[in-house]
Amino acid sequence: RLLVNSLSLAAFAAVLALLLALVMAYAQRLYPGKLVSGAVQVAGMGYAVPGAVIAVGVMIPFAWIDNTIDDLARSQFNYSTGLLLSGTLVAVTFAYLTRFLAVSLQTVDSGLTRITHSMDEAGRSFGFRPLQILRQIHIPMLSASLMTALLLVFVDVLKELPATLILRPFNFNTLAVKAYELASDERLAEAAPAALAIVIAGIIPVILLSKTITRSRKLKLAIDEN
Repeated sequence: RLLVNSLSLAAFAAVLALLLALVMAYAQRLYPGKLVSGAVQVAGMGYAVPGAVIAVGVMIPFAWIDNTIDDLARSQFNYSTGLLLSGTLVAVTFAYLTRFLAVSLQTVDSGLTRITHSMDEAGRSFGFRPLQILRQIHIPMLSASLMTALLLVFVDVLKELPATLILRPFNFNTLAVKAYELASDERLAEAAPAALAIVIAGIIPVILLSKTITRSRKLKLAIDEN
């Protein structure tokens, strides 16, 4: 159960971060103005902030939204909605995106900068729209960068503790939380399997990432030689 919770949450957050990073990086490429560039820079600042600080920052507005909706429902329908956002996986996932979007964004943006604008112009000459250029030209060329971004965020989310510990729903544990709880009680032998599972689950993406980088370098060398 712990393994399923951890892997599913990490995979979901990693996919969302990748999609957001791709949209933001491509928007910056299409509209390189101050507004878009500033928004991208702000979105990439979360990685420098501790997870506990982000968790508190997420909790405050989410609690305000919950209270506002609950007050409105009580006054209009005499019904309490309770907590709709606070203490749910929505809050946890939002905290993950705030913290780790920078990792995915930097990786995707780095890959996009290696694609010359002449490729975009070639696509437009064939009548492609921006989304068609992204789907048919950029994404195939960004496959290595996209996989790298996905795996990096997956590993980071898998071992994230403070944000998960503060924002998680009741009776929802991950490997990191369980290992922390058992280690805090000095039940080190019982904490070892959870900690080992984190290491193993984190090593597999690293191996895949290493193979992807090696394959990309070999392909680049082959192209340079020809």
